Amino acid sequence: MTKYIYPAVFTKEGESYNVNFPDFDSCYTSGENLQNALDMANDVLCLTLYDLEENTKPAPTVSAIKSIAVNNNSFVTLITCDTMEYRRFYDKKAVKKTLTIPAWLNAMAERENINFSAVLQKALKEQLHC
Repeated sequence: MTKYIYPAVFTKEGESYNVNFPDFDSCYTSGENLQNALDMANDVLCLTLYDLEENTKPAPTVSAIKSIAVNNNSFVTLITCDTMEYRRFYDKKAVKKTLTIPAWLNAMAERENINFSAVLQKALKEQLHC
């Protein structure tokens, strides 16, 4: 799964906001204003879920928004996250792969000046539906 939605608690402190995600043990951030806090909330949620995916750990169950108690300085809203989009943006490191293809196919592709890396990337994206 690459798309998620979790409730976040925003607490106003002066002009800034503190944000925490009740469904996670250590997922919190803050922002200088509401827009910044929303952006930071999306980023920390994506980073947290990306880390869970990388370590093959399950994402926590999503709490019902109405089950989260808040005080007068706080409100709850839903934050969305797409870890595939996050990966595409932040994880651009290239890795070298060795592969084997038939000699006749290699000769034909080289004659046509085909970029093997580009073809493999395109094929993998099609195969993985991303």
